[in-house]
Amino acid sequence: MDNQDEYKGIDYTAVFHAIWKKKMVYLTVLSFTILFASLYIFSLPRTYSSSTEIAPEVDSKTPGGGTLGSLASTFGIDMSTLESSDAITPMLYPDLIDDNGFISMLLSIHVQTGDSTFKGTYYDYKRTATKVPWWNKLANGLLTKISSKKPEEGKYEVGTPFNAYHLTKLDNSIIESIRKQIAIKVDKKTGAITINTEDQDPLIAKTIADSTRELLKDFITKYRTDKARRDVEYYKKLTDEAKSSYEHQRLKYGEFSDSNTDVSLPSVQSKGEDMENEMQLRYNNYSQLKGQLQLSLAKLRERTPVFTQIKGAAVPIKPTGPKRILFLLGTTLFSFILTTIYVLRSITHTQNRKQMNF
Repeated sequence: MDNQDEYKGIDYTAVFHAIWKKKMVYLTVLSFTILFASLYIFSLPRTYSSSTEIAPEVDSKTPGGGTLGSLASTFGIDMSTLESSDAITPMLYPDLIDDNGFISMLLSIHVQTGDSTFKGTYYDYKRTATKVPWWNKLANGLLTKISSKKPEEGKYEVGTPFNAYHLTKLDNSIIESIRKQIAIKVDKKTGAITINTEDQDPLIAKTIADSTRELLKDFITKYRTDKARRDVEYYKKLTDEAKSSYEHQRLKYGEFSDSNTDVSLPSVQSKGEDMENEMQLRYNNYSQLKGQLQLSLAKLRERTPVFTQIKGAAVPIKPTGPKRILFLLGTTLFSFILTTIYVLRSITHTQNRKQMNF
């Protein structure tokens, strides 16, 4: 027990002096850290975010959802999505961003930068006016010089057929870039849909938020009214055919009656009665189909959702990223901690070697 060294605690003053002797190490490491961190973070283009929020009407089989609906809402569950007969519930709307076809509909949107230096389609903006870090330009330039192949060009052109599921390398990179800049979120309790967009230009961020909202509204409307629209088209076709058939038969009956006004032969009268009955049957069929058409139109209006805009997209004033100051502070602090660990281990190793020599 007497042979064991007595623990005297940490001498913070000695540690501080030992670290202070290594101040040149800190100065060198932190200087290079700030230099390279600044070179990296200030090379990244600034981005702006905009958002919009809408609330589609929700069909409910039981008004208010009853006691079960109230209980479910306390746990953040929207019973309307469970009761819905639709194959695509609101909870699946965010997954639309994963579909190339949905993203490709944004390519033809006309956009304009806030300083009016670019006016054109969103596709051309992403292809020619989007800023990239200097190392990306350098890497692309080197690859172009090294590779013997001609760089693959995009196939997208406004007004021409475009296969969003068979893309060139350039078109795929543009689609993926847009996909990363758009997010759709659905509130489980209220069903409200929030669309967030990000872009290097504040006005374009707002424009794409508005455009995505309208595309989503069109998608929801077309999906929910698809069967009703097909029913309307079907009954309209049948009604038009029935009307044409009735008018044709009425014309034939009229001509027959006019040409046989003074004829009293039983055979002629019998034929006239048959034609009149046929005309009446065709009229009844036309009337029934016309009623079905009116019902299908009413069903279509019933199935067409109504959207309430809760929040409109605004042109952002301040950039949302990258957080340059926070990044510099974080990297500097991390570098300081690593340097301190290295210095303390170096000091401890030196002290242990001295003790072993004694």
